[in-house]
Amino acid sequence: MADIIRRFGWRHLRSAPTAHVRHHRRGKLVHDGPGLSFWYRALTAALCEIPVDDREESMAFHARTADFQDVTVQATVTYRIGEPSTAASRLDFSVDPDTGVWRGAPLEQISTLLTETAQQHALDVLARTPLAAALTDGVAAVRERMSDGLAGEPRLAATGIAVVAVRVVALRPEPEVERALRTPAREQIQQEADRATYERRAVAVERELAIAENELASKIELARREEQLVEQRGTNARREAEETAAADGVRAAAEAARTVRLATAEAEAAREVGDARAHAQAAWLRVHAEVDASTLHALTGARLAENLPRIGSLTVSPDVLTGLLAKLGRPQGEQE
Repeated sequence: MADIIRRFGWRHLRSAPTAHVRHHRRGKLVHDGPGLSFWYRALTAALCEIPVDDREESMAFHARTADFQDVTVQATVTYRIGEPSTAASRLDFSVDPDTGVWRGAPLEQISTLLTETAQQHALDVLARTPLAAALTDGVAAVRERMSDGLAGEPRLAATGIAVVAVRVVALRPEPEVERALRTPAREQIQQEADRATYERRAVAVERELAIAENELASKIELARREEQLVEQRGTNARREAEETAAADGVRAAAEAARTVRLATAEAEAAREVGDARAHAQAAWLRVHAEVDASTLHALTGARLAENLPRIGSLTVSPDVLTGLLAKLGRPQGEQE
């Protein structure tokens, strides 16, 4: 909407660059173009403001497919007024000279024209398309048909309206039909999920089996090594026993040889001692054989006295003392 200022019975209009303004005074076109700014008198001026920027028109309508199923089409049409003078001559874009507000509703007329034209072409293409095909390829087909239909619509060209782009946002069936259509896909997805789960479980079982086999192989290998260890320990024990027996045999032989040597040495010593004693005894006998009887008697008494118990007192009778003194008084030749 243009900005209008009042000054001393005059009006000043200033429009935006995206608004095309047409100013007629007494039936003659005085100003014509976008982004104008000028003074005018409200009593003699006829003003039109035509927007020339791109505008979006959103629409939603129902259609029926070839198999009698209702679908909802959501689309957006981008358009612009390419010929403002033509649009001003076909639609009421006049504005109030005092306020700058449109006297009519030109944009609503354009919206109705675009919606009904687009809906007509969309209904035509969907009426010959089954629901499954419409949901699969219907968006592209409807968009293409609407673009071609709007581009070839003579009333739009005669009004100066140019369609810039057509976008089909969604093409959806009724909720019950949509749920019914989703069921097979959901079942298939669930089956795929179940199959993936079973495959994952199968893989897990195979891996567990492989792990169990590896553990069993490890246990078998460990048992084999333990058997080898036991055998090696037995071999070592036997070898140690043999070595111990051999050492004991050597030690016993050495001990026996030592014992024999000791016995031989003891026997030799005993012989030598016996010989020495025999020689001593023989010498002792020879000495005693050469000594007279009185000396032997004296020695015998001395020896006997050494071996007899201690005598506290000795009583000698006169007869014994007389005999002993008689013997001691005799000459040596007579005593013998």
